[in-house]
Formats: sequence, structure tokens, C-alpha cells
Amino acid sequence: METKLLNLKGQEVGKVSLPEILFSVKPDPCFIHEVIKYYLANKHRGTASTKTRAEVSGGGKKPWKQKGTGRARHGTIRSPIWRGGGVAFGPKPRSFRQYLPLQKLRQALIEALSARAADGAVIVMENLSLEAAKTSSLNGLRKGINAKSVLFVTDKMDKNFKAAAGNISNFGWCLAANLNAYEAMRSERLVFTTAGLKVLAESFKEN
Repeated sequence: METKLLNLKGQEVGKVSLPEILFSVKPDPCFIHEVIKYYLANKHRGTASTKTRAEVSGGGKKPWKQKGTGRARHGTIRSPIWRGGGVAFGPKPRSFRQYLPLQKLRQALIEALSARAADGAVIVMENLSLEAAKTSSLNGLRKGINAKSVLFVTDKMDKNFKAAAGNISNFGWCLAANLNAYEAMRSERLVFTTAGLKVLAESFKEN
């Protein structure tokens, strides 16, 4: 499978072959969905918390006597039906963490990359080396890619490119060693540097 090769001005300068080890698998949508749920669950902080009737303040004694007042019977103002009372069955801090074998995560990345390549969402760039950290120097690249969200995958991040792209809301980046199926699927365009693509392919050959 081939895709276009761009320079930093967003111009197509040729074609490049994508490594078969990463881009030649038939993806299973159900499997990719399972793995993406794993990543989303592990991003869930689980810090929501409410106070039960045992934890709210007040309510040390019965608010009024049981009979003769004409009002409903109550034993404490901590009751969930009172304003300021405890919350019944409310959330408490807990872990949403899930666990999947490493081999499953690696296979999901291959299938995600194959799916993105089949959709024409994968592009390769020569490099991300800028002479100066100016956002204006990326205008041509923005027009050449023309996408709502872009993820750049590289072997090492160029300091000038990182600073210049920091002002562009739809530009994100990650190292090839940290790429996962969730990151591969969430952006409209997936842009690899030639070095980043090589690093990722070699990491799968080693296993």
C-alpha cells in the first residue's frame, strides 16, 4: 500500500510504501471498539463523590416529636429527602481501570493503522524540522493536509515545530513509541515522519 509523501510546505513530493507489518491486516471493528473502550476507561479519573446521610453535618436529634404537630414523621434532617441531606446511592471515588494483554493492544494498533490507511487518512512527511518556531511557517502544511484534526507521529519531536504547532488547535503529536489504537483512530489525519514510521515498524519486527 502506498500513500503520498509531503514536505513541510504541504506539497506532495512523491509516494512512499507503507510497511506491510503495520498496514496489511483486515481490521475487526468489534475488536478495535473493545480496545478503545479500554483506553477510555483508563482515562476515567473516577473522582466523583457525594456524601451519604452518615457524612453530612447536622441531624443529631429528631427535628420534632413524632405525633401531634400535623407534620410528616421525621427522625433526622440528614435524610436524603431533605434539602442538604445525604445523597442516596450517589457516586463514590472508584477505579474504572481495565486490563488487556499487551499482545492485544499491539494487535489493535496494527488493525487501527490498517483501517486508517484503507480510509486514506495516513500521510507521510519527510521530517518536522523547522528553522524557526513560527506558526506562519506551517500555513502551507495546514492547507496541504486540510483536516479538522491531525496527529503527527515522529521518532523525536523538533523543538521549533512543537512551539510553532502549539498555536494550532487541531495539531497534535506523539512519539512513535507511544502510539496506540485510540490515538490512531481519534484524529482525521494521521501524519508519520519517515523516521517515525521506521521506528514503529522496527518495534513490531522485534516481536
